[in-house]
Amino acid sequence: MPSPPTTPCSAAPGPVRSRTRRLSLVVKPTEEAHAMLPIAFATTDRATVNQHFGAAAAFTILEVGAEGARLREVAEFIETAMDGHEGKLDAKIALLEGCAAVYACAIGASAVQRLIAKGVQPMKVDEGTSIDALVSGLQTELAGSPAGWLAKALQRREKSDPQRFASMADEGWEE
Repeated sequence: MPSPPTTPCSAAPGPVRSRTRRLSLVVKPTEEAHAMLPIAFATTDRATVNQHFGAAAAFTILEVGAEGARLREVAEFIETAMDGHEGKLDAKIALLEGCAAVYACAIGASAVQRLIAKGVQPMKVDEGTSIDALVSGLQTELAGSPAGWLAKALQRREKSDPQRFASMADEGWEE
């Protein structure tokens, strides 16, 4: 049963609770999956970016690669309020650990600092920006020569690949 809709980029005042409902898809790891980057979107409708990061009622995480994208996870936060309490950020930042970026219609300075420290690039976009359009833009850049934060995310991903040494050994050594 879906959670009740929230008002875009706003939240009702009230106590902060850290209850989270998550749906994660488990897929068999493939070489193609390694080439995909997890990208998060602050969204309640799973079609547009329509939430402030700190008060986001839900996130959708997609794995995006040059050739395609697939759903990785959907998480809903129950009773979030934009009240300046830093504690509510903990669960959101923990959820996004390992993501290359998060798109939201607003992100506070404290959240930006904490996301960057975890290697997650915060991206502010206009409310109502289409997730499909963002994914399409990322795919175009991934198919070409990624620059900026996307290039750094790919480098981090490659460095963390446990198979990189096996791949190098398979290539052989030339002297």
